[in-house]
Amino acid sequence: MKGGYRVNPDHEDQVAEKWRRERPDLDPSSLQVVGRVLRLAQLLKGELGRALGQFDLSVPGFSVLAALRREGAPYALTPTALSKAVSLTSGAMTNRIDRLEKAGFVERVRSEVDRRSVLVRLTPAGQKKIDKALPAWFLGAESAVRLLDAREEQQMVRTLRKLCLRMEAEAGPASDGDPGGRPAVISQTV
Repeated sequence: MKGGYRVNPDHEDQVAEKWRRERPDLDPSSLQVVGRVLRLAQLLKGELGRALGQFDLSVPGFSVLAALRREGAPYALTPTALSKAVSLTSGAMTNRIDRLEKAGFVERVRSEVDRRSVLVRLTPAGQKKIDKALPAWFLGAESAVRLLDAREEQQMVRTLRKLCLRMEAEAGPASDGDPGGRPAVISQTV
């Protein structure tokens, strides 16, 4: 019993116990954190994906539209800035922009500041789509953490922020194709 209540073992506890048995020379403690974060990411992506299904949006497509929308008018970013905003490589971002452009939700336009530069901008249809989907996304996120009380939620925010910032600092700047740079991120910031 921990903290006055019984903690039921989950999949990660079972995995750790098996590693302790099979390889007692290795400490599986860190795998219990990493495994749960990865599993939680999959569960959240699935739950939020279902919330977006009614809008014919995928989580990756939504993440691009959301990044543009939260920039404010004129809802535009360079492809490089957009890649950084959703933590994707430039190749993956190009693919995503192409799909959203084909759907009529974004357009590529020349920058008024630097004619050599291209901006990705929300179209009116893209703004309408993201504005309709945003409440479902926020409700889905709220629903996902409903089992945490306010104190637990704030503790999780602090702990995950600390881990993310430290890992990003150790990894250094992201660069496509640079084996020493930060790898493509598993989930997107929205």
